[in-house]
Amino acid sequence: MHNVMIALTILTFLCTVSFIFWRPHVNEAIPATIGAIIVFLTGSVSVTDLGVITETIGGAAVTIIATIVMAIVLESFGFFHWAAEKLLVYAKGSGVRLFWLTNLLCFLMTLFVNNDGSILITTPILMMLLHNIGLKNHQKIPYLLSGALIATASSAPIGVSNIVNLIALKIVHMDLYMHTAMMFVPATLGLVLLSLLLFAYFYHVLPRKLPEARRFSHHAFEKGYHPLKEVRPLIPKEKQTKYMINILVFVFLVRLSLFVASYFHFPVPLMAVIGSIFLLTWRWIYLKIPPTDMLKKTPWYILIFAFSMYVIIYGLHNIGLTDMLISFFQPIISGDLLQASVMMGILVSVLSNLFNNHPALMVGTLTLTNMNLDPLTLKISYLASVIGSDIGSLLLPIGTLATLMWMHILKKGKVKISWGDYLKVTSIVIPITVIFTLIILFYWVSWLF
Repeated sequence: MHNVMIALTILTFLCTVSFIFWRPHVNEAIPATIGAIIVFLTGSVSVTDLGVITETIGGAAVTIIATIVMAIVLESFGFFHWAAEKLLVYAKGSGVRLFWLTNLLCFLMTLFVNNDGSILITTPILMMLLHNIGLKNHQKIPYLLSGALIATASSAPIGVSNIVNLIALKIVHMDLYMHTAMMFVPATLGLVLLSLLLFAYFYHVLPRKLPEARRFSHHAFEKGYHPLKEVRPLIPKEKQTKYMINILVFVFLVRLSLFVASYFHFPVPLMAVIGSIFLLTWRWIYLKIPPTDMLKKTPWYILIFAFSMYVIIYGLHNIGLTDMLISFFQPIISGDLLQASVMMGILVSVLSNLFNNHPALMVGTLTLTNMNLDPLTLKISYLASVIGSDIGSLLLPIGTLATLMWMHILKKGKVKISWGDYLKVTSIVIPITVIFTLIILFYWVSWLF
């Protein structure tokens, strides 16, 4: 009976991940929920375990949902349409300048929202912008692919930009402030290197002079490429810039407050909710839109997916997967800190590209916490795992849910990019970026401590 339980749990995990890869357009919460129910019925996860799981992911899920609410409010003010127009204005007709502005936009969106939300927001903006400029398919790829890689990788510097990072933080008992202090500099330097590598790769394709843009239309949004429905700016044209800057400053202050809250041990999820409530109130007063629309627009399935996926991973943990991984990982990371950083980052990168970064980071983090490592080795190994999960996972399109969604959005928008096109770029830029970032992480943490 015990062997049947183990076999069913492993098979359920493999089938769940395979289905998400095979059908990325299907809401990922559906296969994850079915998988979680099966794992629970096999007995691999108990009712007590469900309570532990709820407590582990609860705060992370609330924080992420609160930030997504902020994104929806920004859309109500017409922010994303305004941002697309500003990109062209500041590009000043230069395709090279537009490339750097695109990367900056994607970085900021992940910083202000989260990696999945950034992909869902920036990809349709860029598709609309590039469509209006009239670029050919091969000329669109540098902007769209670079934007997607930067948007996803930008969740590494701060834990609050990725739900799986927040869950892992809870598991290793590291607060958001400490994570950022140890990770922001090396991960940001890694992002700078990634941007430079992408620029060098695409330099010969980037148009030196952009065609004159046609008038902005809502064609891309009307076709359903954008996840949010309210796209027409509701603020008079002459007042837009002032309001957008005010809103951006407010959102930035809310994000900053999360780190202040973490430093003073105030609940980060509660601070995120307070910030969202203030922003919703601002919108209600100015645009007369009541907050009740959030019930329909908020992607609640993220909570279900995160909970269900962690149930499946916890089932694997309970049947002995982490014990097996401990015997494998222990000799690799028990040497010096540089070896722990580089090897752990590479291992989680490989696991992420095989099984997706959500389960890879959860499994890696659970394994680390059961190794009885000294505090500094545990921290650097965990942070290296995050780099592998957030950046190393980008080697293949199946490494993250964000890139799977990105490929699906491009397909709907009739932008052609094959796995071959994707791998030609990532096989060069991602390994170099990951190794560089892991080495910088070691030197930065060694300097801090």
